[in-house]
Amino acid sequence: MKRVLITGGAGFVGSHLCERLLKEGNEVICLDNYFTGSKKNIEHLMDNHYFELVRHDVINPYMIEVDEIYNLACPASPVHYQYNPIKTIKTSVMGAINMLGLAKRVGAKILQASTSEVYGDPAVHPQPETYWGNVNPIGLRSCYDEGKRCAETLFMDYHIQNDVNIKIIRIFNTYGPNMNPNDGRVVSNFIMQALQGKDITIFGDGTQTRSFQYVDDLVEGTIRMMNSRDGFTGPVNIGNPVEFTMLELANNVIKLTNSKSKLVHMPLPQDDPLQRRPVIDLAKKELNGWEPKVHLEEGLKKTITYFDNLLKHV
Repeated sequence: MKRVLITGGAGFVGSHLCERLLKEGNEVICLDNYFTGSKKNIEHLMDNHYFELVRHDVINPYMIEVDEIYNLACPASPVHYQYNPIKTIKTSVMGAINMLGLAKRVGAKILQASTSEVYGDPAVHPQPETYWGNVNPIGLRSCYDEGKRCAETLFMDYHIQNDVNIKIIRIFNTYGPNMNPNDGRVVSNFIMQALQGKDITIFGDGTQTRSFQYVDDLVEGTIRMMNSRDGFTGPVNIGNPVEFTMLELANNVIKLTNSKSKLVHMPLPQDDPLQRRPVIDLAKKELNGWEPKVHLEEGLKKTITYFDNLLKHV
């Protein structure tokens, strides 16, 4: 049995990771400040004696003896990370420093949940890990983009200078149950609008693309990365290489919800990337052949059911 600390553990991805690691027989400490996370996401785990919930902000140091640390803490949707941009970049940078310091002190292995946003609005498509990105350092999204880029730098420096055992993944668009219905991400937006019979808002002409991975596939890739061979730090893209336009996604959601919603076009936000698709050759090679298994329609059905149940209990 391993003692595992998950920062941001009550969030969308973190809650699924908590559940999976508990099922595998680990002791899990879930740390969250509930800015975007929710106790509802992990309340079904509270009776498990090997699960511990701690209210704490990673901007402040935290002391505990653990074997592994998954550093997921940071608001990940534009609505939330732009709400308090200074807080966002503090979470990425100071949170990384505090968790790396903890890992150094107790000899823990530590994984950084980075993001495809480090590639910015990419001039290279699809995006391999060797691409350095095209990021506006002073734009509306830079608190998140540059915060995550700086966190990657800190992880590599702690590894090189202090021999901390690190792992870095770059997460591409992920969706599934436990998403915040008001987080402003495209999948949750479209589903909520369709279920409520509202107009579906598409930014730009709808030809911009994203690659959508179901949360179970991300959790599998994340755990495989933590368990990957010694000396392999990443970064590794964890995402779905199948690309969809916003129009394709919207029409899929309308079909699966039997909605009569209409499509309405809005101006494209500043620095919103037009294309996003991962190259996952490295993940396949290093993570025992990892690749996404859940097709978009299957994942959307599960996510629609989750949001439909939420609306029925409002």
